[in-house]
Amino acid sequence: MTVPETTATTTATTTAAVGETSGAEALRPHAEDAFADELKALAAADDRPRPARWRLSPWAVATYLQGGTLPDGTVITPKYVGPRRLIEVAVTTLATDRALLLLGVPGTAKTWVSEHLAAAVSGDSTLLVQGTAGTPEEAVRYGWNYAQLLAHGPSRDALVPSPLMRAMSDGMTARVEELTRIPADVQDSLITILSEKTLPIPELGQEVQAVRGFNVIATANDRDRGVNELSSALRRRFNTVVLPLPATPDAEVDIVSRRVDQIGRSLDLPAAPEGLAEIRRVVTVFRELRDGVTTDGRTKLKSPSGTLSTAEAISVVTNGLALAAHFGDGILRPGDVAAGILGAVVRDPAADRVVWQEYLETVVRERDGWKDFYRACREVSV
Repeated sequence: MTVPETTATTTATTTAAVGETSGAEALRPHAEDAFADELKALAAADDRPRPARWRLSPWAVATYLQGGTLPDGTVITPKYVGPRRLIEVAVTTLATDRALLLLGVPGTAKTWVSEHLAAAVSGDSTLLVQGTAGTPEEAVRYGWNYAQLLAHGPSRDALVPSPLMRAMSDGMTARVEELTRIPADVQDSLITILSEKTLPIPELGQEVQAVRGFNVIATANDRDRGVNELSSALRRRFNTVVLPLPATPDAEVDIVSRRVDQIGRSLDLPAAPEGLAEIRRVVTVFRELRDGVTTDGRTKLKSPSGTLSTAEAISVVTNGLALAAHFGDGILRPGDVAAGILGAVVRDPAADRVVWQEYLETVVRERDGWKDFYRACREVSV
């Protein structure tokens, strides 16, 4: 496609500006940038067969997600703490002609896993369609540059490819986030792409055929509001992998600690080794209210309306760490996380507040070593 000189200049300038922002100064670097050293080390040590246009072998992709130590001593940090078999099934799916659907309740790391899979397989996690109630069909298929369209009529120069079209042409991995939030008629525009591996362009009498290496990772949950159920025809085009909530408190504490440390470093927040007790306390509160029973199984509890996911626990602890850094002594304490927990639990001011007050008085108040936490929560709850 020929690009006019002025457009090319503008594009180059914009690209340069974006490139500057996406480096060390980026607030949230893409996975392929944040973990570039690990990906490079894996590629150098990876001598196993690789599917067409994959940067790594399936074994190396799974190792990148789950962590490990390479023969040269390079430590690969875990990106997903959970059953290895789930990751192996997900990676194997991408090595076939089946698309991958990551399903789970909110906060089970679906987006996180999707991004890192795309980064490891294709070296680019940015071919992304973000699903919302207003996602148009053009976001999935293609759109038009209307200035070119009016001046010269329908042509390939006037066509604006979607991330999926670009992935098909280049043999890359495309991502579709929150698939069930996309309107049903727009969802169904994926059927031909996934089954026939082609994207018709009837205005030009042409089509784009996917080259080897192309695949799609979609994420979805069916517990959130505003969900559009997937048609049986579309669901059949996916292999579904359900990502569960962390199986044990220790696993969830490990996940929260790792992510808080990563986020804290990107925000120049101090490390909080002394904050592990508060992280464990936040995780305990979330798990007990989520499960409707105390850790020892002795007391049944009412559950609030929110999901109290691991992602929310990460947010509560990160905010608490910022409070401790900027308005305290840098040590994470109960008063730093109390308000965040209240905001996560009490989503429905009427019903959830009753649940929270009962939990405070019947569980937290009587628990050994939790007096300071009880007082902090009472102060923000009145």
